[in-house]
Amino acid sequence: MNKRTYLARISYPTRAKSHWFFLVLLLLSSVTTFAAPVPTVKDIIASLGLKQDQVANLERGEIVALELGEATEKELAMGLGIYLPSPPAKLVAYFKSGALASIDPNTIAQGDVQPKSDADAFKSFDFKFKQSDEAKGLLNAAANDRFNLSTDEIQSFAPLKKKLAAADNTALIAGVTQHYREILLQRWQTYRKGGLSGIAPYARRGPEASPAKELRTATISSKLLSRYYPDLYQAWLNYPATLPAGAEEQFYWLNRKVEDRPTAILGHRVLQTSDAGSVILARQFFVGHSYNSSQLILGCLPYRNGSVVFYAHRTSTDQVAGMGSSLKHSIGREQMKDQMVKNLERLRSASRSF
Repeated sequence: MNKRTYLARISYPTRAKSHWFFLVLLLLSSVTTFAAPVPTVKDIIASLGLKQDQVANLERGEIVALELGEATEKELAMGLGIYLPSPPAKLVAYFKSGALASIDPNTIAQGDVQPKSDADAFKSFDFKFKQSDEAKGLLNAAANDRFNLSTDEIQSFAPLKKKLAAADNTALIAGVTQHYREILLQRWQTYRKGGLSGIAPYARRGPEASPAKELRTATISSKLLSRYYPDLYQAWLNYPATLPAGAEEQFYWLNRKVEDRPTAILGHRVLQTSDAGSVILARQFFVGHSYNSSQLILGCLPYRNGSVVFYAHRTSTDQVAGMGSSLKHSIGREQMKDQMVKNLERLRSASRSF
């Protein structure tokens, strides 16, 4: 398989955007107090072991790559840093303006999930008539990587398939859509109640894929988070443990086009901010297909007359495992970095003109 084919299959860019554009809208949206002193940019630079030329590049406004390391065969990891001449107060105003709310063309629909939500929270998620193949595919879902479903979820379609045997496409799509909304609701409820332990694995022909294990590994690998924000780290790792005082959380769902297919995504974000800096944590704990899970950490700290933004992303996908894993990882990281750079360039441009 050539490089172009790998890039098409891995399809990272459409995934990274979903975290980015929702996270930046929350960044610095309130002022609270951290339980412990926040790090400075110099602290982070020292901890990351950046070389003198990298620091110089960062101060010139260039985007600098940060070495994160990948913890598993399925994981892609990338970190970037950028200095923006805009002070934190200006970034606050820009993010609060909501200017990035609709910039991602791959988002079909989106919504928040509240503590007492029922399946109606997902009423804007649906399969369109031209997506009838997706609905029919779910009725015939099996233990493979076309759809991310647990064994129980796959089996739950059997009675619906029998019920819709004589239905036309319109009725079939409506029936599958409603059933899938119920799956999304149950996925959200079990995560909110049990955290990572509540995430059901995805059935595969071979060993199951475990987004719970992947997200736990991604969190444990976040050394700077555990070092500088230990309370937040422990709450994130052991959710639904109580969050630190002042931390805000939000649950959301997306219907996004990934590999030219509608994709349901369930996400959880936590924000903690102060005048001295901000950190946002986000994880996608359910993804309808193409990849298994994703976690992002974004930090913003004042530096000189502006701000430094640190941006780290870890995503787990079966597509980079197995034969040719080294090449697949190399291509996947290249694609991941390319999209992350575009995100930061977009932020730089927007902050200058705001």
